[in-house]
Amino acid sequence: MLRRILIVVLAIVVLAGGGFLAWAWHDELPAEPRRDASAYDPAVVAKGASLAAIGSCAVCHLAKNSPSFAGGYPVETPFGVIYGSNITPDRDTGIGTWSPAAFRRAMHDGVDREGHHLYPAFPYDHFTGATDTDLDAVYAYLMTREPVRHDVPAPQLTFPLNIRLAAAAWKLLFLRHGEFVPDKSQSPEWQRGAYLAETFGHCSACHSPRNALGAEKRDEKYAGGIAEGWIGPALNAASPAPAPWTAESAFNYLRRGFDRAHGHVAGPMQEVVEHLRQANEGDVRAMATYIASLNGVAAPDAAAKAEQAVKNATSRQWPIPGRETTGSGGSSTTGLDGAAIFAGACATCHHDGGRLPISRPVALGLSSAVNGADPRNLLQIVLGGIHPAPNERGAIMPAFSGTLTDPQIVALADYVREHFSGKPKWNDTGTALEAIRRGKNS
Repeated sequence: MLRRILIVVLAIVVLAGGGFLAWAWHDELPAEPRRDASAYDPAVVAKGASLAAIGSCAVCHLAKNSPSFAGGYPVETPFGVIYGSNITPDRDTGIGTWSPAAFRRAMHDGVDREGHHLYPAFPYDHFTGATDTDLDAVYAYLMTREPVRHDVPAPQLTFPLNIRLAAAAWKLLFLRHGEFVPDKSQSPEWQRGAYLAETFGHCSACHSPRNALGAEKRDEKYAGGIAEGWIGPALNAASPAPAPWTAESAFNYLRRGFDRAHGHVAGPMQEVVEHLRQANEGDVRAMATYIASLNGVAAPDAAAKAEQAVKNATSRQWPIPGRETTGSGGSSTTGLDGAAIFAGACATCHHDGGRLPISRPVALGLSSAVNGADPRNLLQIVLGGIHPAPNERGAIMPAFSGTLTDPQIVALADYVREHFSGKPKWNDTGTALEAIRRGKNS
């Protein structure tokens, strides 16, 4: 009897394995003859450029000292490092031999022209919902870029994840195919924004928690995530922002990188905003409308609550009348006086009524980095500062990584949290700083 059971179990395993291999197998698609850039409709190319900007494609498909879209950017994951591929029309190292069908297959199914499974660091779990027409526009845009011969390093992943079939198994568990269908009860602008945010924008990729296998937790969508060592704050009802997002404030943030009720962009969002400035303005406004709806606050109520939050935060600006700048409860677990450090390093810019020849920063009490449950983003900003892209105008904050000691940075962060947010102090500021120093991104 035991022998029969084992035979049945073995047969089931063999059949299941064979079925999985048959499902996972993809043929190599024919190479596409090279077409001249002039063969593509300029209007379609322009549309593709805007969609590529919404997707921030150049962020992961660009490395330091390499031309645009030539690949090589190291994407660090809990499972190892994956390098952004070369998506220029170079025929040897890029996608110059790919047909529109091959490109659509990569975007919809995560399978390249040769039939290899792509790792989900490439967010095809979002791009799978894009329409063929839009994907063809992005294809036309990429095929009219300058071909660049650039070999990209192979992924550095642990066994067995370095086997491409592991990506196929991941898809079997988590990839849901099909064109994105927005809620038809919403306005056309909301529907457009939902489509763009959920497909090309892949916003929830950074703003949602992930499970042990790296897939987004669908039941906690937009509840906050981690990207490149930064916290992607929750955008739903769990948002730490004191001011609810409105369509206008979300547009200001996404398009201009600043909103009076939410402050300046920092970290990975800076690159996102740089690209959204190149996208169609109407599409960015549509995305803002959708994102503002995620917190569940009606538009009129959100605007009123945002205005009240600005007033509340401004009333907590430094210094408060009657409060001394030192020796007044600003000490942290380090024993240092955070208020004194703030007075010397920060108050010149971060106080009410500043008269610097630049725009005064938003009230710290409005910052998600200050109000969030995790000190990581505030520490990252203190360490690295905020700097505009080359040849761009924007907020400037100096980096204090080499100016303040780690105990001083911890004391400063604890003071800012306690004084400006009115929320309970963080208990793990020092541990979070150590993790950042070690380059731990999760």
